Amino acid sequence: MRARRWHGVLAVAALGLALNAPPASAADYERLLNGTFSSGTMDPWWAGSGTTGHVTGGEFCTDVTGGTANGYDALSGQNGVPFEAGQQYTLTFDAHATTTQQISAVAGEAVSPYRQISRTDVTVTPTTQHFTVTFTSTLDFPAAGDGQLAFWFGGQAADNTVCLDNISLIGGVVPPGGLPPTSGIRVNQDGYAPGLPKKATLISDSTIPLTWTLKNAAGTAVTTGQTRPRGADAPSGENVHEIDFSAFDVTGTGYTLTVGTETSFPFAISADGLKKLRYDSLAFFYNQRSGIAIDAKYVGAEYARPAGHVNVAPNQGDDNVPCRSDLNCGYTLDVRGGWYDAGDQGKYVVNGGIAAWELLDEYERATRLGDASALGDGKLAIPEQGNGVPDILDEARWEVDFLLSMQVPDGKPNAGMVHHKIHDAQWTALPTRPDQDSQPRRLSAPSTAATLNMAAVAAQAARLWRTIDAAYADKLLAAAEKAYAAAKAHPAMLADPNDGTGGGTYSDNTVTDEFYWAAAELFATTGKSAYRTDVTGSSLYRGVSFNTHGFDWGSTGALGDITLALVPTDLPAADITAIKTAITTTADSHLTQMAAMGYPAPYRTADGTYEWGSNGLVANNGVVLALAYDLTKQEKYRDGAFAAMDYLLGRNPANYSYVSGHGDQPVKNVHHRFWAHELDASLPIAPPGALSGGPNSGLQDPTAARLLAGCAPQRCFVDDIEAYSVNEVAVNWNAALAWLANWTAEKAPSGVDTTAPSAPGKPTVAAVTSTGATLSWTASADAESGVTGYEVVSGGKVLATVTGTTATLTGLSPSTAYSVVVRARNGAGLASTDSPAAEFTTTSESGGCTVTYAANTWSGGFTATVSMKNTGTTAWPSWTLGFTFPGNQKVTQGWSATWSQSGANVTAKAMSWNGSVAPGQTIAIGFNGSYSGSNQNPTTFTVNGKACG
Repeated sequence: MRARRWHGVLAVAALGLALNAPPASAADYERLLNGTFSSGTMDPWWAGSGTTGHVTGGEFCTDVTGGTANGYDALSGQNGVPFEAGQQYTLTFDAHATTTQQISAVAGEAVSPYRQISRTDVTVTPTTQHFTVTFTSTLDFPAAGDGQLAFWFGGQAADNTVCLDNISLIGGVVPPGGLPPTSGIRVNQDGYAPGLPKKATLISDSTIPLTWTLKNAAGTAVTTGQTRPRGADAPSGENVHEIDFSAFDVTGTGYTLTVGTETSFPFAISADGLKKLRYDSLAFFYNQRSGIAIDAKYVGAEYARPAGHVNVAPNQGDDNVPCRSDLNCGYTLDVRGGWYDAGDQGKYVVNGGIAAWELLDEYERATRLGDASALGDGKLAIPEQGNGVPDILDEARWEVDFLLSMQVPDGKPNAGMVHHKIHDAQWTALPTRPDQDSQPRRLSAPSTAATLNMAAVAAQAARLWRTIDAAYADKLLAAAEKAYAAAKAHPAMLADPNDGTGGGTYSDNTVTDEFYWAAAELFATTGKSAYRTDVTGSSLYRGVSFNTHGFDWGSTGALGDITLALVPTDLPAADITAIKTAITTTADSHLTQMAAMGYPAPYRTADGTYEWGSNGLVANNGVVLALAYDLTKQEKYRDGAFAAMDYLLGRNPANYSYVSGHGDQPVKNVHHRFWAHELDASLPIAPPGALSGGPNSGLQDPTAARLLAGCAPQRCFVDDIEAYSVNEVAVNWNAALAWLANWTAEKAPSGVDTTAPSAPGKPTVAAVTSTGATLSWTASADAESGVTGYEVVSGGKVLATVTGTTATLTGLSPSTAYSVVVRARNGAGLASTDSPAAEFTTTSESGGCTVTYAANTWSGGFTATVSMKNTGTTAWPSWTLGFTFPGNQKVTQGWSATWSQSGANVTAKAMSWNGSVAPGQTIAIGFNGSYSGSNQNPTTFTVNGKACG
């Protein structure tokens, strides 16, 4: 907590004081919390050094040790009080004391240099008096900032008790609650996956569609459209429109959406953000490790720190931890390792159990239904990389081994049971780096829920390590079976709901779900009939646990069903189908609900409020949608899972990306003892990949209560380190995020076109010559990159490349049969399948000549004139003409050549005087002939053995 002491010269700044004055008339804004102490607790009031505070008889009483020199040596107060410079405030309170003394009411600054706004000294007596103080603030302190109201009790010789009640501070003009004003357009700030739906939300009271524009990083409009009015949206308390720009699919960064004067945060159209989040979300767990130094090699210098709780001063260590003093268990345990659960430095089996299970399931699901290569050895920045074991299993093992260490040793009472938790004897101060924690550590009692958590996770881990390290798998399974047997022997050893000193209680009055989960994991691993009987005999069998609220550390039955849906067993096929149907039915219910939401999130409570850790439930319900897609391949489930990620990454009423380091307005000041830059500038903000707990209507911390009074459910959020009920982190929430991030990264199109064009149509062939032909075909289609060209191929050889749908082939061989196909290529260089083949044969090679044949026919005889032209580029030194009669014609007499005939084949050879024919020259020869029947002209001619045109 912030400093509570005041130092330096203290000046009186009160502007007015009245004893026993009537209460102030109703004013605008109350700035204090719990001023009547009607809750029975003093929170968020605190009592400083040398004092003890308590609520007695509905009053806040402070026992003060005498002998102090200054008023501020003994004090109580409330931090985070907002003040506005120039605004008037009225402070009222009732007070009395065991012995008459002077006290001071002081408004000012909670941290150095401890500037004052107002100090008023009053005398309190054994008789209750009502006091009123008015003042004008000279300083500005925002809500949840460094403003403070304190009461000083010091400077007295003797011990005393001072009691306060009905404390009220009225004033200022800035209303409490809500979020800082930001853009009225909410987007996934990290980025939208190419090829998938892309939607945003606009806040607007307009009842008609509005024009939206998508701009690229240069500010150039690339597409536009109309919003869809949705009207009043209860979870956000806003009137909203939907923007759907799914049709635009050009990858890039720096896009913005605008409507009128509103502009969204920048975002990408790319899968890169999800692929980074896949690993950032898993890096959270290395950062949360206990019992090992966090090395700058893996996290960077900013997040490196010494090992916590390894018995190096001032730590008292986790190597020899006794039970809580009232338990008298008679032994200590070495429980080093594991993950710090959340923003505190406790380690809790039931929350660590579901977190470890979810990492292990992320891997097991990938091996059976997805791509496990992204989770393999060398993928994470952890010390175990390169050891031949998938890194995600190495990270999970850090927690699994801790779970085993919490088991009660053989020979001790309740042997085989598992202790519920281990943490500091008192709540760890904020901020405190783990290695600087000086408090003693204590084990809480064993519980049935913790024992079954360990049994389930160890059985699951044994299944996955069986082919990696058989000896370790045997150890895991032995511990799991021992724990399960112990839980059956102690089925109602429930965690104490009052064991909340120094750590969360994690109490759970129903363990039917943990029994079902553990039995399912043991059965899937061993196939033993006893576990099968416990599974099929459970009231939760066949998917009963699935519901729209979702699974979490206190509701684990669905975990067993997910395993049974993924891991082959000998259970009846109809029962496995029933489990899968429960998954898809629940997913359908999520989709129905999301379709009616302005900010779609798979989350529902009975009364519409949001609860502690709502983002963890959003992520886990996203897991259900993802599994529904895995089981059915129906795109609606895939789109729903991505919509859940949109919500977590910025498409929400808070306009925050709830994941640190992702988006333009990500959470930074999560509730954490080390990532505490907001309180200590030498400490870091949250590293990339940490999921904030998110909106919580309960507002169970003073900062949230002060800032968010009256908030709509999805708006009950503030990024403040002291707002632990809305902004804490936890391993179970981050495990859900990691599962969903890996799945969406796996399913997100990369933005690189991987779809080839369609095949072109069968080419048609025309204008065949001895060396060429002309082909044409119907066009291909390619929606992503577009068709950029075509290749004409024969026998594996590309004959021509064109951009249109017609090609003229040249350079072919005469008198040759060809079979040709056409294939298209797109902008990504991908080739289509081949078109159907077309066949043709080139004509004989031309001899560089043309021949003209003419006949004058009469009955039984004819005279033929033949003209030959040299169409080549070189002279003929001599020539021989050849042709074939189509009928029974005979040459009877010829001239200007030596004529001969064999059958139907006729040859004419040059004479000595006409043998040489220059290029372009024509010569004429002729003959008389006879025939019977018809006299058809020959159609093909050769000169010197080569065909003439």
